[in-house]
Amino acid sequence: MDFDFSFFLFIACLVTGVTWGAYLLYLKSVGATFNEDDEPFWAEYARSFFPVVVVVLILRSFLVEPFRIPSGSMMPTLLIGDFILVNKFTYGIRIPVINQKIIPISSPERGDIVVFRYPKQPEVDYIKRVIGLPGDKVEYKNKQVYINNQAISQASIGTYKGVGQGDTMTGAKHIMEDLITVKHEILTSPNKRTIETSYVVPTGHYFVMGDNRDNSNDSRYWGTVPDENLVGKAFFIWMSWDLQNNGVGFDRIGTIIK
Repeated sequence: MDFDFSFFLFIACLVTGVTWGAYLLYLKSVGATFNEDDEPFWAEYARSFFPVVVVVLILRSFLVEPFRIPSGSMMPTLLIGDFILVNKFTYGIRIPVINQKIIPISSPERGDIVVFRYPKQPEVDYIKRVIGLPGDKVEYKNKQVYINNQAISQASIGTYKGVGQGDTMTGAKHIMEDLITVKHEILTSPNKRTIETSYVVPTGHYFVMGDNRDNSNDSRYWGTVPDENLVGKAFFIWMSWDLQNNGVGFDRIGTIIK
């Protein structure tokens, strides 16, 4: 079980709801009517916080959830300090805390940027791009992706110039990759060796990679992401604040993630 913020919200909802309900039952048992002036402070807090917690729990569990990008593994698509929104219902409605899918809606498509619980450490959320779908044969060699023995098209954009905490990637190769369903930018480091792999994606799993290909801990190293680990699809940058750059990236606010 993932004892994260959703679990905290669930407990807060349970505690405030039970507390408020217990107070109402007590009033009924003694034949009293509700009066705000006579309400004890703990009952007042429970009554005030319960609806707020319920609304936040519903929004965060079933609709959208905010995340902050802490690393450069998805550069240049997502930068360190980007604050993003993740659609929680795209891939199905799940019960909060236990993350059990109860209503399937759709499945990830090749090219989707997904947030998921890291299979080796489920309490940690990762964000990567879906490269391989169930049944696909995915190969990575010579910094090139092959899907079902077909090389994925790449076109050079030039040399990348990083900003803020991403300036360490200045000089990397800036490439446009065509996954057919979506074209997106990636970075590779010419002088950095990376792992090569060949993998057939199991049923109900997804092969994911970071757009910063030589600086990403992804499926090439630890395998695929099971469907039950999916959190949602990233779709929007609502804030970008790079502490090292000492400012807000106004040009990134409101960006649709592709």
